[in-house]
Amino acid sequence: MEYVENRMAQEAAKQTGNAESFVTPLNLVLLGMLLYTAYSWLRPHTPAAIPKEEPAIVFRTFTPRTLLPYNGQNDMPVYLAVRGRVFDVTSGRNFYGPGGPYANFAGRDASRGLAHGSFDEDMLTKDLDGPLDTLSDLTKDQLEALQGWEERFDEKYPVVGKLVAAGEEE
Repeated sequence: MEYVENRMAQEAAKQTGNAESFVTPLNLVLLGMLLYTAYSWLRPHTPAAIPKEEPAIVFRTFTPRTLLPYNGQNDMPVYLAVRGRVFDVTSGRNFYGPGGPYANFAGRDASRGLAHGSFDEDMLTKDLDGPLDTLSDLTKDQLEALQGWEERFDEKYPVVGKLVAAGEEE
């Protein structure tokens, strides 16, 4: 009888001091589910970011004088005109804004300069209140170069208006 009591005491001691009885596949799955649930309830919930909508484009009629302030200075957008169409090139501010390689064209009709491949001031219309440049003296190669630039602008930048001579506004 003493042997049975000793054996029962040994078995009882094994079971109370043995942690392996809790480490079962079912208990591990339940523990994982409990931890995941606690994590999902306690983690900070941030709402999904709604992408910013592009502002609506308002098509306007510009004259050379009213286009001039859109040169990227004083937090203004950067616009330039090519063959009478005004493009918003603000997303290319590094090129067309102040300090950029094409900054002379900002707020101006860039058609002649782009056709000639020249960024000089003398390519820009001096008389802001006079007639627009007809570009009638451009060669075939210059017209093709200008068309290439215009196609590039069409692909990359929105048209925000048209350029007309002073006095021809609607």
